[in-house]
Amino acid sequence: MSDEIEIDVDDLSRRMEGAMVALRQEFASLRTGRASGSMLEPVMVDAYGTLTPVNQVGTVNVPEPRMVTINVWDKGLVSKVEKAIRDSGLGINPQTNGTIIMLPIPELNEERRRELTRVAAQYAEHARVAVRNVRRDGMDQVKKAKAAGMSEDDQKFWSDEVQSLTDKAIANVDKALDAKQAEIMQV
Repeated sequence: MSDEIEIDVDDLSRRMEGAMVALRQEFASLRTGRASGSMLEPVMVDAYGTLTPVNQVGTVNVPEPRMVTINVWDKGLVSKVEKAIRDSGLGINPQTNGTIIMLPIPELNEERRRELTRVAAQYAEHARVAVRNVRRDGMDQVKKAKAAGMSEDDQKFWSDEVQSLTDKAIANVDKALDAKQAEIMQV
């Protein structure tokens, strides 16, 4: 192989791993019937004139498998946090006790579980598309290198290398999706 022309496989690998990290974050926000502090990450509260994440206006705890509590630091924000949770679409009805907001996590019914598995599948498809876009960039690098004088053997090697990275990343996305869907459907 020629030393002058190489494809940056580390960069492609890092970008594909970035798609997996984003997928894991999206999966963490999906409710599975089990309490998790990460399910509140997308909830933003109108605090002091700016939208602020819930975990920056109070302490989020999971004292029981089916309960999340938020100990709001400023009494004046309790009603705003409560409203933000109601409006978030999580399907949770907050209960207030002073500055502590309790979020009982109801059992998911079969229809809601199926709906969540479809949402998880959509998240996974977005991750697959991101991986394929990185693959396309890698293949474009190979084509440019060929135009710059890369041999056919080297071109084949790098094309196979990019495809191998892509296959591994897609397999990881599929494995993560299967695990999340199994977790959602678990009663």
